[in-house]
Amino acid sequence: MRRPSVLFINRVYPPVRGATGRVLRDLAHSFVRKGWQVSVITTGAKASKEFDNGVRVIRIKGAEKPSNVFSYCLIWLKMLVVAFRLPKIHLLVTMSDPPFLLLVGQIVKRFKGCRHINWCHDLYPDIFPAINVRLPVFIMKLLRSLARNAMCNADKVIVIGRCMARRLAYDGVNSKNITMIPNWPNFELMQASVSKNSFNDIAHESLHVDGSKSYEEQLKDSPKFRVLYAGNIGLVHPIDSILDAAEILNNDQSDIEFVFVGDGARFDEIVLERSRRNLDNIRLLPFQPLSRLKELMESGDVHLISLKESASGMSVPSKLYSAFAVGRPCIFIGSAESEAAKVITDYKAGMVVPQGNPQLLAESIKQYRLSGEDWFAAHNGAMSAGKVFVPENAIDAWIERAYSIVEPDLKSV
Repeated sequence: MRRPSVLFINRVYPPVRGATGRVLRDLAHSFVRKGWQVSVITTGAKASKEFDNGVRVIRIKGAEKPSNVFSYCLIWLKMLVVAFRLPKIHLLVTMSDPPFLLLVGQIVKRFKGCRHINWCHDLYPDIFPAINVRLPVFIMKLLRSLARNAMCNADKVIVIGRCMARRLAYDGVNSKNITMIPNWPNFELMQASVSKNSFNDIAHESLHVDGSKSYEEQLKDSPKFRVLYAGNIGLVHPIDSILDAAEILNNDQSDIEFVFVGDGARFDEIVLERSRRNLDNIRLLPFQPLSRLKELMESGDVHLISLKESASGMSVPSKLYSAFAVGRPCIFIGSAESEAAKVITDYKAGMVVPQGNPQLLAESIKQYRLSGEDWFAAHNGAMSAGKVFVPENAIDAWIERAYSIVEPDLKSV
C-alpha cells in the first residue's frame, strides 16, 4: 500500500498569525506523525520552500494582510498555479482563505484526479454582508451557485459548527457529505495551570497602548474582576454592546475591568472609544507570544466572545475552546442559534446575550462578579466542555475521515 499524501492550501500558516493557520499547522504535524506525506501551499513575505517538522511548506509571495480584492485574487491564482505544478497527490484540502479557495480544489480535482476536502471555516459569499462587502445581487447569486456546486462535488465538506452544517444542508449540499469537526484550543493551553497574577509579567514584554502607565502598573496584583476578550477583533465581532456595558459598569461597579488582548480591524476603534468615553475600566494589550498564552487565558475571570447575528451559521469563534481549556465561564454575544451559543448552553458554561443589549450584558457580568455560586457552576460547565473539546479528539476525527476517503485509491494501486 502506498504512503498517502495530502496537500493543504490556506493563505495563513505560522509564523503568520491567524486561527486557521494555527489549527492547520497542528493538523499537518499530526498527519506527518501518522505517516502521511504532507505539503502546504501558503503565503509569505517572499516566495520560498521550507520544511516544518516534516511538513513541506511552499510559500508564494503575498501580503500578510491583503488590502483589496485584487490582492486576494492574485493570491488565489498563484495558489492554483503552484498546485497544478506539484506531483499528483491523493488528497487536497482547501480552506476558506482566500475566499472561494474551494474552487481551486474543484479545478485541481478535475484535472489531476485527486480527492478533495473543503475545510470550511467561513462561508462565502454568504458572510460578505456581515463584513461590509456589498456586491450586486446577481453577482452574489453567481458566486453562491459556484461555491455550492464546488461543495457538492467535493468528496467531503468539513465544517466547524452545527449551524454551518444545517445551513449547507438547507442549501442542497448532501448532508451525508458534511462532517462537523470543531476547532480546538492551542496545545499550550493543555499544560499545567499557572497563577493569575503571573500574567502581569507580560508587562515587561509588551508595547504601550494604554497611555503613560506601564502594564505592570496597570495590572500587577489587580484585585479587580477581569472580563477578558482575547483574540482577533474583526469585522464580524461586534463591540458596541461590550463598550456600552463597560460604560454602564464604569459608573456603578468599579471593581470590574475589561481587558482586550490582540489585534484586528476594530482594535483601534476600542482605543478611540475608551478615550472618548473616559472608560478607566478598559485595558488594552497587543498580541501576546505563545509562551504567555496559558497565563493570559487564565487571567480572565470571565471570557467574552462575540459574533454578529448576521454571521450566524457562517463562522464560529475558535476562542470559545480556548476559554474552555482553562475552565473559564463564557458570555457569548450573538445569536442563540449559533454554534458558540449552543455549546455554552449544552454545557451550562456561561450565558448567551443577544446583540444590542448592553444592559443585559452588564447585568450578566455583575452576576458572575457578585455570585460565587453562579460563577463556580459555569466554571464547572466550562471544565466539562474543556475535557471534550481537546485537540486530540478533533485531530483524530479529522485524520480518520481523510483516510476513509483515500483508502480505496491506496488499495487499488
